[in-house]
Amino acid sequence: MPARAFDGAVTLASAIRNKEIGCLELLDLYLDRVERHNPALNAVVVMDADSARNRARELDSALAAGTVIGPLHGVPMTVKESFDIAGMPTTWGAPWLKDNVAASDALAVERYRSAGAVIFGKTNVPYMLADWQTYNAVYGTTNNPWDLSLAPGGSSGGGATAMAAGLSGLETGSDIGASIRNPAHYCGVFGHKPSYGIASPRGHALPDTLTPADISVIGPLARSAEDLEVALDVITAPDPFDAPGWRIDLPAAKKTRLADFKVGVMLSDPNTEVDDELSETLQALVDRIAAAGATVSDTVRPDIDTRRSHAVYVALLRAATSGRQTDEEKARAREAVAGLDPDDDSYYAQLMRANTMSHADWLSVREERSHLRLRWQEFFGDYDLLLCPAASSAAQPHDHDGERYQRTIRINGHDVPTTDQLFWAGYSGVVYLPSTVAPAGLTRSGLPAGLQIIGPYLGDRTCIAFARLIEESFGGFQPPPDFAD
Repeated sequence: MPARAFDGAVTLASAIRNKEIGCLELLDLYLDRVERHNPALNAVVVMDADSARNRARELDSALAAGTVIGPLHGVPMTVKESFDIAGMPTTWGAPWLKDNVAASDALAVERYRSAGAVIFGKTNVPYMLADWQTYNAVYGTTNNPWDLSLAPGGSSGGGATAMAAGLSGLETGSDIGASIRNPAHYCGVFGHKPSYGIASPRGHALPDTLTPADISVIGPLARSAEDLEVALDVITAPDPFDAPGWRIDLPAAKKTRLADFKVGVMLSDPNTEVDDELSETLQALVDRIAAAGATVSDTVRPDIDTRRSHAVYVALLRAATSGRQTDEEKARAREAVAGLDPDDDSYYAQLMRANTMSHADWLSVREERSHLRLRWQEFFGDYDLLLCPAASSAAQPHDHDGERYQRTIRINGHDVPTTDQLFWAGYSGVVYLPSTVAPAGLTRSGLPAGLQIIGPYLGDRTCIAFARLIEESFGGFQPPPDFAD
């Protein structure tokens, strides 16, 4: 029954409610696929099949009694390894956390369970969630289902692989540097980075950490845009700290046809070269969107200096992730900064300075961010969305040598720094905006390409609605051929 394995979560939940398939039967279908296909992919790295089967039986009994437990009743799903699940390890790919077993579920896990999901496993991540590849010394390397010699992206690379290969019905990940958007693009699935602050990340943190990191969000990966919206509804709610007095009510999308939308298109920027194969694929989709009647401009932009915007992003990103460093790493960063030339503006120099910046400097950069947010708000007064790449290329080969900032990728026949791709992560991320990645088709080399759809703050439903219209009009997810059986 391979076709069923590639259905979206909403379709799977409907099939269960209509008694076309049982909860336990569907779970066993995915567990069988994990047994057969995961050895080549290494996407699902922790499982508790027994507990999941018990949960599926309970849900089958509830349905037989006429009770539906939420919109995901009986849908088998996985979650990123960095989310706590009671009784399972949460390592973030770090050997020094290999014995860290969670005592309770992350808040998002609780919310998915309350919506009826059957969570049966956790998916692989890079060390400390800090790469667009997915490998670590605890669980090993995850491969891209479209080509095992390529990386699946990161840091939610295991989850995107599981979704693309039909190993799970739904996945939840996190994103501070395109960690949902990049693997969705590399693997050909849908992903949504929510507006900052609308989905509590409690339980997605290093041990004993409660304070949410700046920029970082949690969000779903799926095989359909409709699934993204349902999953977003499940996790969109205040943190328990705020719940007594706060309510989140995301505005509905106001437009229902592609012809109703007015969108800007930005397929290149001086900060980062984009591979021609990817640009061609995205441009072909943009042309179809325009032919469907949408108002499309490839010249409009927010009134910001993109070079400075990217510098603000790198500073705030690395300030946020500096909280994950060990004492030894912090000491090395301080030593590195002491030896930097004051005129050194390389990514490495920006990284080290951000890792050690003073609180006063952080406040200054944060103020710059507020002005950028205002410019974006002005742009969205005239345009509904901005369309752009999710990365500079399609999936790239595995490369585990050295540090990330020392590596290169191949773009248009020459090598460029891997970290250049962070531009497309930070362009919307630093200003807290929602971004949906929708499959845009395949490149000339036969690799998936994803279109990034950026909307106004709290305009998550508009981003997802546009992705759904693209899916309905031109097609969406397609299974990688080697795993379609």
